[in-house]
Amino acid sequence: MSLLVVGLSHRSAPVSVLERAALAADAQAKLLQDTLAAEPAAEAAVLATCNRIELYADVDKFHAGVAELSTLLAQHSGVGLEELTPYLYVHYEDRAVHHLFSVACGLDSMVVGEGQILGQIKDTLARAQELHTAGRLLNDLFQQALRVGKRAHSETGIDRAGQSLVTFGLEQLAGREPVETWVKGKRALVIGAGSMSSLAAATLARAGIEEVVVANRTLERAHRLAEILTAGATGTVARAVPMDQVAAELTRADVAVSCTGATGLVLTGEAVAASVADRAGTPVAVGAPAPRVPATGSATPAASSGPYDTAPDTDEACPLGLSGDGAAVPRGVGFSVMGEDAVAGMDAATLEQHAAWVDNAPAARRDDPQNEADTITALAAAVAATGRVPELRRRPSLVETGNVLLALLDLAMPRDIDAAVHRIEGVRLVDIESLADASADAPMADDVEQVRAIVSDEVAAFGAAQRAAHITPTVVALRTMAADVVAGEIARLDGRLPGLDEKERAEITQTVRRVVDKLLHAPTVRVKQLAGEPGGAGYADALRTLFDLDPQTVAAVSRADKINESTDQNAPQSDPNRGRA
Repeated sequence: MSLLVVGLSHRSAPVSVLERAALAADAQAKLLQDTLAAEPAAEAAVLATCNRIELYADVDKFHAGVAELSTLLAQHSGVGLEELTPYLYVHYEDRAVHHLFSVACGLDSMVVGEGQILGQIKDTLARAQELHTAGRLLNDLFQQALRVGKRAHSETGIDRAGQSLVTFGLEQLAGREPVETWVKGKRALVIGAGSMSSLAAATLARAGIEEVVVANRTLERAHRLAEILTAGATGTVARAVPMDQVAAELTRADVAVSCTGATGLVLTGEAVAASVADRAGTPVAVGAPAPRVPATGSATPAASSGPYDTAPDTDEACPLGLSGDGAAVPRGVGFSVMGEDAVAGMDAATLEQHAAWVDNAPAARRDDPQNEADTITALAAAVAATGRVPELRRRPSLVETGNVLLALLDLAMPRDIDAAVHRIEGVRLVDIESLADASADAPMADDVEQVRAIVSDEVAAFGAAQRAAHITPTVVALRTMAADVVAGEIARLDGRLPGLDEKERAEITQTVRRVVDKLLHAPTVRVKQLAGEPGGAGYADALRTLFDLDPQTVAAVSRADKINESTDQNAPQSDPNRGRA
């Protein structure tokens, strides 16, 4: 066995890199085909979720395999190899098995113990089988991973520690309230009709939300999901709309969940701002960083940037977007002349521009310019030291007081919703990045240790089975050779004693076979046991050398096994974890 996995996940890479490296379905298929065409790989499978991308392969050379798989991941993800390499991890043989089994049990998930990963592993196996890139090793590996994951959930209380990413995201949106209380009387817009979006819609319906609107590029799939939700006993009203109705439906929604395979934004900042403008009673602008002013202290305002630019077009306009009377414009950026607000992520140069503007501002717009300038200087120093400025607000926002006009849950990778919407007054956004931060503080259940013990036991058993299976063709070839020797000797006996009757001949034949079987029984049983231990791969070579077995005979047994296995995979499967998933 030469199992190799090369990948990156939320544990090794920032969300921004995972987002750029995300693989669409067609890209995954092409990656599998190219991996199989590469010299070191004989089998391949891709496990791609919202927070991980992993390429599994059966390779004959470790170093060449790592180089080839890393290069292929970089090529198909669109992230340069030099940039991607620091975030990649590599697992080989038993460590690779341990990694996948841990993933299947939810130990490596963003939300520890979540069970949704089992469905994603099942899809990974189905895709590899459909494209004929999974052979004996990966079929055995992924089917066993499914069984290990199910065992962990049935034999331990890991479910108490974990939940789906959807449930965790909704809990983050609900805050201190139970989700069931929070959704009462609300209307939800679910964008997408795939597995994650369907799970979100079903979860909202079970929680008791009043209405679910499903939008999808394929309207038929949206209708199918809406019918399933309506047919349930939850009492939730569900309907389907085409994607071009998303903007209109967003104005009616209290909650929006998006998880599509789109490569661009599905909900822009402008669309979200427009949807909450009427509810807030005043125009709402997206809080994007202010444009850079060409000259420090210049009275010339920044160039217009559409909805991002709300500063008055006067010579005295603040470069950060303040109105002429000194009141902060609700744009998410800038702070008042009195230093009431600061905005996260503002660079030092922009802050210094505001300090210079305050210094030159008329007295009517400031009480203590030196105090303001000192504040800005201190903030600029903080930016230089930490790279960002924490938000400081004297007046709590709508979100902070719990008056959320629109709650957004973005479960897509790459993201579906513009990250800038979190600066819109009255909008709360939870995405993969914020879920990763929140889950870091989630308590670990005592059952996690039990699951880890299950994983360790299963890894040892899987490795032993694979190593034992490796020697099976040699044992079969040995017994075939022994049978041929018996047959040859009986034929020679027939020539020397032609007068033997059938009963006597049968007795002699059976006696010779029993002798051969007894002589071979102990060594073949023992060699299988030894081959199952770490480092036991060499026993097959020793057996072939001791009994002078023909390598072609051993290879013929292996080929026959693969043909039988292929035939079995095309037959109907009674085990739901076997064959096509």
